[in-house]
Amino acid sequence: MKQLNLKTSRRQWMVLSAAACAAFSFGAHAQSSWPTKPVTLIVPFPAGGGTDTFARPLSAQFSKQTGKSMVIDNRGGAGGNLGAGVAAKAPADGYTLFMGAVHHSIAPSMYPKLDYDLERDFVPLAIVASVPHVLVVNPKNMAVADFKAFMDMVKSSPGKFNYGSAGGGTSHHLAGELFKMQSKTFITHIPYRGAGPALQDLIAGNVDMMFDGLGSSAQHIKGGRIKALMVSGNKRNPAFPDVPCAAELGMSDYNVNTWYGLWGPKGMPADVQARAIDEVRKAAASDEIKTSWGNSGAEFPNLTGVQFGSFVSGEIKKWAVVAKASGAKLD
Repeated sequence: MKQLNLKTSRRQWMVLSAAACAAFSFGAHAQSSWPTKPVTLIVPFPAGGGTDTFARPLSAQFSKQTGKSMVIDNRGGAGGNLGAGVAAKAPADGYTLFMGAVHHSIAPSMYPKLDYDLERDFVPLAIVASVPHVLVVNPKNMAVADFKAFMDMVKSSPGKFNYGSAGGGTSHHLAGELFKMQSKTFITHIPYRGAGPALQDLIAGNVDMMFDGLGSSAQHIKGGRIKALMVSGNKRNPAFPDVPCAAELGMSDYNVNTWYGLWGPKGMPADVQARAIDEVRKAAASDEIKTSWGNSGAEFPNLTGVQFGSFVSGEIKKWAVVAKASGAKLD
């Protein structure tokens, strides 16, 4: 009987080993085979905004690395929530990904009814870029030499000046409201359907200022079309060393960063998630992305998977506090 048990155990071990090897081989094959066709990347803002600014170089690098196209699908509207809702309902096969941003961690505090849940309906893949916010003005509307002159102008004419945002409930909106609260100023909020249209109106002089993510404003600052007066946080940005930071200007608590992240619909296969994360990391290490991010004043935080998910949970809680304290309301 002992001999029979030993033989049975050996047979069972061989069967289990074979099954494990087969599963491993299948997983490795599945990971290496994705993608086998073009991948759609839903960007929930119009072209020209911060999310789009980082999505396009990333998609080009992804296509170069995998040999399969990553196609941008701009779905602007409702402060980025329209595109998020579409992405949440997409097939979870790895062929539809979602490029969201800090705005989507703010949305639960600003919108009473969302048709998606960022934590429940998506799987977090990676933060692909992070940039500080920058206060930029139209140099003709506000012909000021520096931040002090700007503050003198704004405080002397409460309500006269306005700021554009990517939409109600976005980081641009709350960054402006937080600035008003901390600086004790009154500036009118003008919401747009994305940072791209808001920037175009800022350049045209139809709005006076923006509290924008540095990534989308960078090229326009360098081109002289808009003027940067301050970057948020306690250090200057290497891409714009002449622009003072908030801490230098007496606003040490003004620390607003815009981050951009990649998600997949809930149910996306684990091996495809792993491959997508690997491709993001590989892209971030490429000379093309390093140069593009550097020109935009951005960094790659290297937060992926579960760590990214935990970060998002913290951001949702953080922005809920800011929204309540600032008294920000949707227009």
